[in-house]
Amino acid sequence: MTDAPTEPFRALTGMRDVLPPEAGRRRALLARFAAAAERAGYAEVSVPVLEELGVFERLGEATDVVTKEMYHFADQDGTELALRPELTAGVVRAFVQHAPTQPWKVWVAGTAFRRERPQRGRYRMFDQVGVEVLGVDDPDLDVEVVALAWQALADLGLRDVTLLVNSLGDHEDRARYTEAVRAYFASLRSALSEAEQDTLDRNPLRLLDSKRPELGPMVAAAPSLAEYRSDEAAAHYERVLAGLRAVGVPYTEAPLLVRGLDYYRRTTFELTSGAIDAAQNALGGGGRYDRLAEDLGGRPTDGIGFALGVDRVLLACDAEGVFDGAGPALDAFVVDLTGGEAARDLTHELRAAGLSADRRFGGGSMRSQMKHADRSGASVALIVGEDELQAGEVTLRPLRGHGADDGEQRRVRREDLVAALRALPAHHDH
Repeated sequence: MTDAPTEPFRALTGMRDVLPPEAGRRRALLARFAAAAERAGYAEVSVPVLEELGVFERLGEATDVVTKEMYHFADQDGTELALRPELTAGVVRAFVQHAPTQPWKVWVAGTAFRRERPQRGRYRMFDQVGVEVLGVDDPDLDVEVVALAWQALADLGLRDVTLLVNSLGDHEDRARYTEAVRAYFASLRSALSEAEQDTLDRNPLRLLDSKRPELGPMVAAAPSLAEYRSDEAAAHYERVLAGLRAVGVPYTEAPLLVRGLDYYRRTTFELTSGAIDAAQNALGGGGRYDRLAEDLGGRPTDGIGFALGVDRVLLACDAEGVFDGAGPALDAFVVDLTGGEAARDLTHELRAAGLSADRRFGGGSMRSQMKHADRSGASVALIVGEDELQAGEVTLRPLRGHGADDGEQRRVRREDLVAALRALPAHHDH
């Protein structure tokens, strides 16, 4: 056994504790997203947080996620393992392993890990929500997936959002474009920083995402991906854009949008917020990954999906003043001045009836218990003194909403209490 630390333990750098009420807000966001996804026919899937390293190496050996950011280690039997840096690869691995009926439409939520430099809205431990569809090659499905991502943000009240759309073309198109970008930036190598030169050697398309101002003019003059798309890929892209217009989802074409992972092909998209810092304004995105199942040992299978970053989305909600995430208030807080037994029994009775109720343990004066009642957010205080106890009644005192301003309160018989609480306007608001 190790000695006790001289200082209290703290969360690791980039990891964090999510405390109330923020944890409840995140749960509310998840519920909102799940409802939107399930309305569109997506069922929930859950996959392990720990996989064999090879599952994630298929994301692309030239990507920072694989080369620099993954947490990986050897298990006791020598198996190389990794904490998932994103959710898609694990979902596709599950698809390959279990061979479900196609098309397979699922939504997924969970925590991922990347050893990045922590900053506002970016942590080494972060949550994502998203959808994946495998087994369908149809541009109208791309429209559905993109529109679902857009609607999920709109459902939270976000309005200052831009949808960026591009097509990376087919596999051969992307390969030819990658070589064109490599040759272009190679001619400008002396103007690149040391890190950018390394990116050029490993994954030249990532230079198109550079935020360094000095690189801006060079990026703007880079070859256009549209020149390298096949006729078939171009027709697919036009069908997607027409579909987005038809369903009323506004978009901006972004010819240099390539996304960070090697598995993307054809449709690729990103959602950005105009309400938060531009350097960290990406709320999420996704696209097609038509060879990922094959890379993971399965048959060639079309796939498309997206992920939204929960931390970034909530930052955008804060900036726009929407989705405070406050859960429903308690229906009642019991103030017991008779020793605690009445509070014990009343809270149990109300919860069994489907109402939410709390109390203060350890007793206390009327004043102190009412302070707790007010802080709890409860709609009403249920006061039990000696008079009420003897009469088999409870005093119902509104704390907020109807009757709270004028201090209106009334006595209710114990057997009528559940019905009285359900009849309150505040209960219907819940």
